Amino acid sequence: MVYFGEFRGKADKQGRIVIPAKLRNQFEKGSGKRNVSLFITKGLENCLFIFTEQVWESQNSRLRELPFTKGDPRTFTRLFFSGAAQSGIDSQGRILLPGNLINYAGIRENIVLIGAGTRMEIWDEEKWDSYYADSLKTYENISEKLMEM
Repeated sequence: MVYFGEFRGKADKQGRIVIPAKLRNQFEKGSGKRNVSLFITKGLENCLFIFTEQVWESQNSRLRELPFTKGDPRTFTRLFFSGAAQSGIDSQGRILLPGNLINYAGIRENIVLIGAGTRMEIWDEEKWDSYYADSLKTYENISEKLMEM
């Protein structure tokens, strides 16, 4: 399943965000289950990553292959897994973001959910708008470099 699109919303005072129906349907198709279990963890550039159980297990398998005797893999896996939380989607289409992840991502109230291929990302709206504007300036150059790989 490929996740795509941009959706704007709000986090309530309890740290819950609504997953739009279109995305809930994508999660269900991607997992093959009606009651989807999602995994949320620290992403990069201070966003949050959301994975379905199937993709989470795939990521877990890949990370288990990293040598724990080396510093960078040890640090990455510690940060990636220690901040992770499992969440279901409630009857109102919401997931709960733990306080440690809200703090990590700097989420105040307005959020942006974006599709990023095999995962979704949650961004504080101001951070996303800034990141997007800065990144758009280099989009063509990045495209050329990636095509040369």
